[in-house]
Amino acid sequence: MAATQAANLVEKAVGHSGTATVTTDISNYNNEHGVETGEKIRATVWQGKNSVGIVEMPKPRVVDAGDVIVRVTGSTVCGSDLHLYHGVIPQLQKGDVLGHECCGVIESVGPESTKYKPGQRVVVSFPIACGTCKRCKAQLYSQCENTNENTITNAMYGKRTAGIFGYSHFTGGFAGGQAEYLRVPYGDVNLLPIPDDVPDEKALFLSDVISTSWHCVVDTGVNKGDIVAVWGAGPIGQMAVDFAFYHGAERVILIDGGDGAWRLEYVKSKLPKVEVIDFTNLPKGESVSSHLRKITDHNLDVCLECVGGEYAKGWIHFFEQMVGAETDTSEIVNEMITAVRPFGRVGLTGVYAGYTNHFNIGSLMQTGVRLIGNGQAPVQKYWGDLMNLIQKGDIDPLRMVSHRFRLEDIDKVYSLFNERNGGVQKVYLETRHSAPAAKEGPQLTKLE
Repeated sequence: MAATQAANLVEKAVGHSGTATVTTDISNYNNEHGVETGEKIRATVWQGKNSVGIVEMPKPRVVDAGDVIVRVTGSTVCGSDLHLYHGVIPQLQKGDVLGHECCGVIESVGPESTKYKPGQRVVVSFPIACGTCKRCKAQLYSQCENTNENTITNAMYGKRTAGIFGYSHFTGGFAGGQAEYLRVPYGDVNLLPIPDDVPDEKALFLSDVISTSWHCVVDTGVNKGDIVAVWGAGPIGQMAVDFAFYHGAERVILIDGGDGAWRLEYVKSKLPKVEVIDFTNLPKGESVSSHLRKITDHNLDVCLECVGGEYAKGWIHFFEQMVGAETDTSEIVNEMITAVRPFGRVGLTGVYAGYTNHFNIGSLMQTGVRLIGNGQAPVQKYWGDLMNLIQKGDIDPLRMVSHRFRLEDIDKVYSLFNERNGGVQKVYLETRHSAPAAKEGPQLTKLE
């Protein structure tokens, strides 16, 4: 079983080892890491499979000298949060605070945080980096060696990955940003100031989705004149389409279907030049791969995976995941490998956590396909330049934002997002600390 394989590997960990240089495993603030007296905060916690809710807990406090406490003014729900919602990410515990994308205002700083002052508006990066280790110095911030000492992660992957806010103890056990306050370790590294002319609704998405989509495109290598196919019409896929065109792609083809098919028309309305494929409506006997080879004359240069390994399309993978024989399905990866031209490039940005079966490794090797794991995006490498592009109007994050909701409606928001219908795209979650909605963004929708 895949889960057993992972557990057995703990005794055979390789790569960097040692103790993290930051206090980890603070999945909520109901202990010495919260302020036991005074103000309480509301936060989103995982309550079990397909169940989240709002609870009260003590306000976070400075624990390490480089910490910054942020008063959250905006957060969101990410497609990768659904993997947590479904309970498929290892070591998620009931009561863990969720959310890895947020922005806010600095409330207080630790004695070794010198870059920012209380009152400044900031975006929080989803990976937590120390800024001083070998990986951080190489701008590989999402692979920081000092912010995640989880032994299972180290064993499975053979190397360290950075801690991530609100994404289980597998990634360090840090409380997340779908809350009214957040403790940010190494605040000087993991915060970006928001210019006065950029509203929170645009800045927020530099936490993850904008930076991740950009990284997907540039790390896989989209060049001028390329034909590009993108799997998944969610927010990451949508922005990957946008950025592929930005980097000179000649054609971009977006693929989705089933409950997510409506998103294809949503994207088409925003970017008319994108081509779309609803895989549920292909001619009988025609696969996604064969259809792509036909319409591109087998000259598809780049494939970008923006879905993740959880969603099995066929019964074999469905049952193998059900019984724990694999954690991730290889179906979409196989589609990309067989659709792309010889020596083409395939990038994996959708979340894959562990093991898969029936992987077409022969096609990969025999046809020279470059399979590129994009990894969790090193957000801090890009977000300054991306903020400048937002200021200039070259990037419009609001293109993918459909709704503004209240944090206290988070259970209903997760349900809507999970159902992939009702027109719910990327959302902005306001808290009691939020400014009024920006005129160019969606206005508040109250859920009953």
